[in-house]
Amino acid sequence: MGKVFTISTCALLLLVFIWGGSWPIYKMAVPYTPPLLFAGMRTVIGGLILAALIYKNEGQDQMASKLVKNIVFQHSLIRFSFFGLQTVGLSYLPGGLFSVLVYFQPVLLGLFAWISLGEYMSLFKIMGMIIGFIGIVVVSVDGLTVHVSIIGVVLGLLMAFSWALGVVYVKKVSSEVDAFWMVSLQFIIGGVILIGTGTIVENWSAIEWNGKYLFGLGYGSTFGIPLAYIIYYKLIHAGEASKVGTFTFLVPIIAVIISTVFLDEQVTYRLVVGLLLVGVSIYFVNYRGKKVNASLLNRAQEKCNTKDVR
Repeated sequence: MGKVFTISTCALLLLVFIWGGSWPIYKMAVPYTPPLLFAGMRTVIGGLILAALIYKNEGQDQMASKLVKNIVFQHSLIRFSFFGLQTVGLSYLPGGLFSVLVYFQPVLLGLFAWISLGEYMSLFKIMGMIIGFIGIVVVSVDGLTVHVSIIGVVLGLLMAFSWALGVVYVKKVSSEVDAFWMVSLQFIIGGVILIGTGTIVENWSAIEWNGKYLFGLGYGSTFGIPLAYIIYYKLIHAGEASKVGTFTFLVPIIAVIISTVFLDEQVTYRLVVGLLLVGVSIYFVNYRGKKVNASLLNRAQEKCNTKDVR
């Protein structure tokens, strides 16, 4: 039991560091590439690598009509919005601050799950959303005091909205399709849309194929997409969903620390206060209590046992 706990915790920490490191790394690469082309290239490559990694294990039957029809295509548009907004937004805001805004997503997710999926809205969730809103307001004040772009703040919140909407959509169709194949095809289709859009409105010759750009592209194509999402869904399958949600608040903290140390980005007291408030709000939204967590774990175990019997 201790060994399993150690492995899952290490995997979770690795996932958080991968996500946290992605913000300053992409921020470093963005000045040398048009944003949509950059997002599209790393998304398509990452999706293809993910498909190659799961091809032998997941089987070809998952590539049937359910995956190719509107389920995947509709959610690919959400992926298109997510990665497009991420790359464009990094042109307007420091990576650490932008990640704080994006990780307001769990607060929005709690609201959407309540409205769309009928999930229970506890007092902790309500408190979390209120605290998170206050945190976003505190962070946004910097846009008026230290010339942080209001456009970047809006893009960050739109990205959080897109992410939350995507998670709710996946929950609705998760019983119909395999998660790994679905995510892989989402990345590929969404990346193609990004590249196509970038080809129309941007210029391929504007890409500077230097070390910083190649590092950002390589990181996103290997660690940021295939490795991160394999770890994520393995943890979810193992009954680690609540722990993943609770640890999520570490991602913007890691992003801010890395951005400060390696990119010399300014850390204001409002950013720190807002970050802490958003972290508290995310924890509250994901908090379910010991009894509920135990119930969820038991339910997940029953599903696994049923599959084993079949």
